[in-house]
Amino acid sequence: MASKIQVEKLATLTGHRDCVYTLGGATDPATVYSAGGDGMVAAWDLNNPETGELVAKVTTSVYALRNVPERELLLIGQNMEGLHVIDLQSKAIRASVALPKVAIFDIAHVPETDQVYVGLANGGIAVIGATDFELRSMVRKSGKSVRSLAYNPATNELAAGYSDHVVRIFDATTMELKHELTAHTNSVFTVVYSPDGTLLLTAGRDAHLRVWEVQEEYKERGYVIAHMYTVNHITYSPDGRHFASCSMDKSIKIWDAQTFKLLKVIDKVRNAGHGTSVNKLFWSAHQNQLVSCSDDRTISVWNINFS
Repeated sequence: MASKIQVEKLATLTGHRDCVYTLGGATDPATVYSAGGDGMVAAWDLNNPETGELVAKVTTSVYALRNVPERELLLIGQNMEGLHVIDLQSKAIRASVALPKVAIFDIAHVPETDQVYVGLANGGIAVIGATDFELRSMVRKSGKSVRSLAYNPATNELAAGYSDHVVRIFDATTMELKHELTAHTNSVFTVVYSPDGTLLLTAGRDAHLRVWEVQEEYKERGYVIAHMYTVNHITYSPDGRHFASCSMDKSIKIWDAQTFKLLKVIDKVRNAGHGTSVNKLFWSAHQNQLVSCSDDRTISVWNINFS
């Protein structure tokens, strides 16, 4: 089965001067944003990937980006300095939201609630108005970092993965705590809902990928040991039939979203993959290309062909 997937490395994007921590999509599926330890936020055109364009430069590292496509805005989580809202047309700062002086690990933008949710290293989730960019509330259910956020439109729920090993499920409108999932034995670095909203996938430092049934009060369906070390990120393919995971073990893996079978491993030996931790993935609707970023300061663009 694995032989049916052809993986070709299309480009290696260089220009960042430090680890690249995060990637984000854009209104145009051929554009991807990147940011990392050097404070530079860059835009890349997948049609002509070799040249990046500087969108913003901030003074500290950036772990989290989120595009607001309907309004042509880019949300930048600047560690210790709060949330910055960049107008992508003028490249000007539209707004800055002062937050506690801690790292920002993830940002979720939810048009359904007209809110932005920011996961903070002090265990708080900042709830910010998506139109006025005013801080509405701070929800703190743990003293440990909020590492990852995901929204489920089918249930209007926000999932948050924490460094206290717990995944917490909130009502996205009221931020009332609905469920606590306690199966992980270490920090939860990534949470993602399936495109149809029926499953939640969670993974992190314990290298276990866990699958939860949303409609069954988040009963655990099962787990797989997905990587040798920490799973940093999981993302679904645009058609929802596959998902990809990346890890501190330097590899990217492609999985069947129905069966949870491993279909392909992308690594340095087999595919000239990354030399250090792979931190984030972005699976673009542009020719089904998968983009990855790494501590090795590079971004790779992969052609994933399911024959």
